[in-house]
Amino acid sequence: MTAAPAPVSQPVCLRRPVLRPFCLRGKLARNIVAQVAGRVPVDLVLPDGTLLGGGTRDGSRPGLRIVRPDAVFERLAHHPKIGIGEAYMAGDWTAAEGTDLADVLRPFAERMTTAVPPFWLRLRGFVDRRIPAMQRNSLLGSRRNIEAHYDLSNAMFETFLDDTLTYSSALFDHASSTPLPEQGFEEAQLRKVDAILDAARVTEGSRVLEIGTGWGTLALQAARRGAQVTTVTLSKEQAALARERIAAAGLADRVDVRIQDYREVEGSYDAVVSVEMIEAVGEEYWDTYFRTIDERLAPGGIAAVQAILMSHERLLATKHSYGWIQKHIFPGGLIPSVEAIRSTTAASTTLRFTDVHAFGTDYAETLRRWRERFTARWDDVRALGFDETFRRKWEFYLAYCEAGFSTGYLDVAQIRFERPGRSVPA
Repeated sequence: MTAAPAPVSQPVCLRRPVLRPFCLRGKLARNIVAQVAGRVPVDLVLPDGTLLGGGTRDGSRPGLRIVRPDAVFERLAHHPKIGIGEAYMAGDWTAAEGTDLADVLRPFAERMTTAVPPFWLRLRGFVDRRIPAMQRNSLLGSRRNIEAHYDLSNAMFETFLDDTLTYSSALFDHASSTPLPEQGFEEAQLRKVDAILDAARVTEGSRVLEIGTGWGTLALQAARRGAQVTTVTLSKEQAALARERIAAAGLADRVDVRIQDYREVEGSYDAVVSVEMIEAVGEEYWDTYFRTIDERLAPGGIAAVQAILMSHERLLATKHSYGWIQKHIFPGGLIPSVEAIRSTTAASTTLRFTDVHAFGTDYAETLRRWRERFTARWDDVRALGFDETFRRKWEFYLAYCEAGFSTGYLDVAQIRFERPGRSVPA
């Protein structure tokens, strides 16, 4: 466990913007937001009760309450992709009473490519920021980027994750007559783990390499199948708790937990598995990541990767710009597309796709549950030393991602890779 972080003062980026009279950029931002409001079925409610850009006023649409209009438009004027999230963190806007935050964000996610009029989209180059060089996922940069998120506090993550401590999409049973919201969370997480182990054909005696340990659940499940597991992570806090859990299960002789970069792993393995790790690799290192998997696989070995995905068109449009998620949640992160993964593996490895199973709606349900638990346990999180800005940041992060998955803007899939003509019999 990590010690509770000391309460922090409000970050400079969230302090009230300095507002200058007749700010042209702020006025321009207000004009653009008004046009967006006419294209998206969300009521934007100003402090005096009027609706920006028109609306229904009948309560049939989600409501977004703008608390401090000048501050919101000033943030959007300077950094649109970052400003909307930072404005929420600062309390400059919120969901209207009786409206869920994900319901406010969902219509925008559905219209990600059409909400802003084309003329204004052509000007995005003037306001888009480049990804900072310090977020490159070099050996040193990767460690720094991972620690920034995963070493926040094991105790904090325990407040909202299920008992398996699994921080990736669950896999619900779509053949069941029980609706997704009523299905067991732990069972759905273990179903996901077993599905990827099945895809990699992990069984008694398998030598398994896991890239990205998390808190050890996948390694535990593989060891229970009789596999010998090497699992690597850059998070000291995750590694410590994973080792505790593995020792408590009596499986320490079957699992080697290492604080090690995936690029530094040696040896030969029958299976390589990696769950939602590629998003932290960065485009610059995708070929290195897959080449490492290829090189670590023994003849006849199988790799299985669970990856968050976006469309290739959106990847090409956004991969060089700096967004709120990269600044405040996952520094150095970039979500790939199926096409990017396929082309990277074809150019740099002998690996080839043999199966893809997508289940993006399950991630929306997973995120809904995490946010519900996080909100319900906020007093416990606050007792660990986290402040109101942190609360709003994580509310926005979880709701923002839920909206992305529920609308299909984002997806998640388990992908199996094999070498042609060299697969292990099923």
